[in-house]
Amino acid sequence: MRYAFETHDDDVAEAAVVDAGLDAANVASAPLDDVRPITCIARDPSGELAGGALGRTWGECAELQQLWVDERHRRQGVGSHLVRMFEARAAARGCRTFYLTTFSFQAPTLYRSLGYSVAAEIRGFPEGIVKYLMVRALAPGAS
Repeated sequence: MRYAFETHDDDVAEAAVVDAGLDAANVASAPLDDVRPITCIARDPSGELAGGALGRTWGECAELQQLWVDERHRRQGVGSHLVRMFEARAAARGCRTFYLTTFSFQAPTLYRSLGYSVAAEIRGFPEGIVKYLMVRALAPGAS
């Protein structure tokens, strides 16, 4: 059988087919219906959104996928509180391992201060930027 191979620099309709095909293969191979989202939100006194933490749990693992705090509310403990809220909700689901990725220009210092350690570094990004995989594991009985 002869195949024709293509490379594209833009999104193409076939990308949705690839995504759907991978999703179907993954669902057939693993209990992905057990993956559950977590959304933690912070609001300022006026009710305006000040920040949020988004992630998911699966088994004993919790992935913090996004943490954002509006610039006006940074360095006031909002991000730390959101991470701890996310972890508490995940721990209530039985999670013991928390992980995330962050770039060197984002919040690795914050995550280190919350007990996360670097499990892997990916280099090669422009201007010396590094991407970190960071992990925090709870001991049995800890929170």
